[in-house]
Amino acid sequence: MSVRELTSLVWSRPRAGVAAPASATPAPWQRWLAFAGPGFLVAVGYMDPGNWATDLAGGSRFGYALLSVVLLSSLMAMVLQALSARLGLATGRDLAQNCRAAFGKPAAVGLWMLAEIAIAATDLAEVLGGAIALNLLFGIPLTTGVLLTGLYALAVLVLQHWGMRTLEALVAALIAVIAVCFAYELVVAPVDWARARQGLSPDASILAHREMLYVAVGIIGATVMPHNLYLHSALVQRHIRREPATPRLRLARAAVWESNLTLTLAFFANAAILVLAAAAFHRPEHPQAIGVEDAYRLLSPMLGASLAGTVFALALLAAGLNASVTATLSGQVVMEGFLNFRMPAWLRRIVTRLLALVPALIVVNSAGAAGVNELLILSQVILSLQLPFAVIPLVWFSRNKALMGDLASPRWLTAVASTITLLILAMNGVMLGQVWDY
Repeated sequence: MSVRELTSLVWSRPRAGVAAPASATPAPWQRWLAFAGPGFLVAVGYMDPGNWATDLAGGSRFGYALLSVVLLSSLMAMVLQALSARLGLATGRDLAQNCRAAFGKPAAVGLWMLAEIAIAATDLAEVLGGAIALNLLFGIPLTTGVLLTGLYALAVLVLQHWGMRTLEALVAALIAVIAVCFAYELVVAPVDWARARQGLSPDASILAHREMLYVAVGIIGATVMPHNLYLHSALVQRHIRREPATPRLRLARAAVWESNLTLTLAFFANAAILVLAAAAFHRPEHPQAIGVEDAYRLLSPMLGASLAGTVFALALLAAGLNASVTATLSGQVVMEGFLNFRMPAWLRRIVTRLLALVPALIVVNSAGAAGVNELLILSQVILSLQLPFAVIPLVWFSRNKALMGDLASPRWLTAVASTITLLILAMNGVMLGQVWDY
């Protein structure tokens, strides 16, 4: 089943033989629910195991200092996802399809390869995060856990055949599990809320600190994920098919509001991870990065709450399951959009997961848990390095009035998006320079 077929499934189709009342006027909440879905699927990518690794490392190593990066990344994501939704609604094509149409086949192939690298890096984080969660909750060896993650990747395909609404309901339920878990963790953690508020203020010294900048770039890559920009521009097109007579500008406003709401929830989840790590593990006199496995082992004794570690691992498992949904759909969007080539969904998922399994198995068998956490952070840094190749075309298309019509970005939005692009390029460049010198 192709992405276009998946996203064209009707959510609120009347049952056979049952006519909808002609005078029925939906309530505001019903109207909002009609447009809900794409934002939740996109927000999943902002709460995957890669986010956990970077936020845990940032909080345990640097306290609350990188909370400003989490906030900045979330605001950047809101702007870029809004542009992605507007592009899909204005053109009736996703970002990958627009790139192929505008830049030609050779450039499309190159951009496709870069997008596939980003998806593979995302899938790698899901594999490692899921394996760690299975190990922590059930004592399953990491190697076996890595292999078992392939099973729930295939389970996502089964859910797709039940309809997008079913898939989205599962995603929303797992997001609720994550939210409840972290609400519990924050209640029992000794958070210094005054210092946390200070951490929300940007600090230019981050650019001068090599280790801090590396984690900050990882946080950006984990938050503003390239494949989500392709995915969102494809998912919102079902609004056109569902309400073809509704003005595109109105559809865009609804899509952006939903996206901003779900990304706000994602921000609180990511901020909670970093705040929890800072409160429980940061020791200014002996700062060191804590990995996911260390967090599970230390949370209960340090917080004095017996369930803290188990709740933490349960939320991690939910995040890994959720992120598999995004990777599956975005992989199909990217391949179909750039190459105009459709691969069976099950085969596409197996190929993507195998690309992630190989490095995961190598690292698990050679370096153990410590190597897993380092690889998790590296995968998110790779995402940040790939990000400009999706963002630059997106910003370019969004300002084109001939292409976008009344959904073209106004000057202030183009200026904001361009500033975001330059900031990402600058941070990536400075980080690469520091790594090269080192």
